[in-house]
Amino acid sequence: MTTICNIPPAKDKKRVVIIGGGFGGLKVATTLDPKYFQIVLLDKRNYHQFQPLFYQVATSGLEPSTISFPFRKVLQKRPDLHFRLCEALSVDTELSCVETTIGRVRYDYLVVATGCDTNFFGNQKLKESSLVLKSTTEAINMRNEIIFSLERAASTADTEEREKLLNFVVVGGGATGVELAGALAEMRKFVLPKDYPDFKVQRMRIYLVDGLNRLLNAFSEKASKEALEHLTKLHVDVILGATVTSYENDQVQLSNGESIKTKNLIWVAGVRGNSIKGFEKELYGRGNRIVVNEFNQVNGFKNVFAIGDTALVTTQDTPNGHPQVAQPAIQQGINVANNLNKFEADGTAFKPFKYVDKGSLATIGRNSAVAELPYARFRGFLAWVLWLFVHIMTIVGVKNRLLVFINWMWSYITYDQSLRLLLKDEVPESEGKETCQETCQETA
Repeated sequence: MTTICNIPPAKDKKRVVIIGGGFGGLKVATTLDPKYFQIVLLDKRNYHQFQPLFYQVATSGLEPSTISFPFRKVLQKRPDLHFRLCEALSVDTELSCVETTIGRVRYDYLVVATGCDTNFFGNQKLKESSLVLKSTTEAINMRNEIIFSLERAASTADTEEREKLLNFVVVGGGATGVELAGALAEMRKFVLPKDYPDFKVQRMRIYLVDGLNRLLNAFSEKASKEALEHLTKLHVDVILGATVTSYENDQVQLSNGESIKTKNLIWVAGVRGNSIKGFEKELYGRGNRIVVNEFNQVNGFKNVFAIGDTALVTTQDTPNGHPQVAQPAIQQGINVANNLNKFEADGTAFKPFKYVDKGSLATIGRNSAVAELPYARFRGFLAWVLWLFVHIMTIVGVKNRLLVFINWMWSYITYDQSLRLLLKDEVPESEGKETCQETCQETA
């Protein structure tokens, strides 16, 4: 017998089911008019997460709670909007329902906003052994691993083991990779020498690897060059035109023949749309993204939409689809919601989606960022201030914005981050004894 999810009847309204509460899904939920719709938001987490700042959680710059906001807090004042914590398993387009881990949910309209995940390009071994950065949980895990590696490096007397622990390899030269490498380099320069005065933390090496011949491929060549120059000044070892072929026995092998000893491989090299069962394979295009028309309707369906990272809208201007960042998802969410509002209100025909590129921003480090806006391109302190402002204003919740601002100002003034907490299970007793014995022998 099929379990039906407990949701109040929609009565005389149409029910819109939204799968995913990222930038796009949340924007649909808050833009739809409750006069015409009952809105049901499904997500496997009970909070919205601000992905552009995951790297700051990973490098102890921000508390996880400052970039995560509970859905029920966001939606509590909106009538007839229901959140359910679950995982969407499949879509039955014939019965117009979604199968979830808590039962079946019927819909009149469906919006798929499942986002994307890390792309390992089919290499399962790399997937199993790399650190990734696509959720708040993964950001916390990365912070734990970074701090734990430093603690172990401070304790071990084995020179080769210390080298592996202090080598950090970041794979992917896009905005996330550049920002993460820069943040690690600034930790090494400003913070770690004070935390670890009893050993040379400057031995920590940061590698940034990318298969293309320049960083920040989505930016201009000038911005790429400036990013490279700044990272070089921060003593980041940038390796371009090389890909990772394998990672075994604490050794990263590159396609150019070079190898790097490390226990810290961080993978931010690509993304892949999150698929969901129920759609034919032919409906998936480049990057495992669902092919949609100019109204974001899934091909062949009038009442099923896909938006954001998981949607592929191909036009003459965007033959490979829109960039998988926040702005396309937000704008598509607004357009879909407005189309449904007007259609239900007076039968107004859908308006095609037209992406407005508001520019790109990436921070490289303290006082330095690159900004490429529709009518201006600049870098340095002014771009960094703009980056701060845009990210603060995009975060959900006034309290979260204030906390992020305070954290950033404190770090800026004191050259320090106070969030270096190791939140993981205790070190096994046998491991602790072994390390102690080695250290005692070395001392003797």
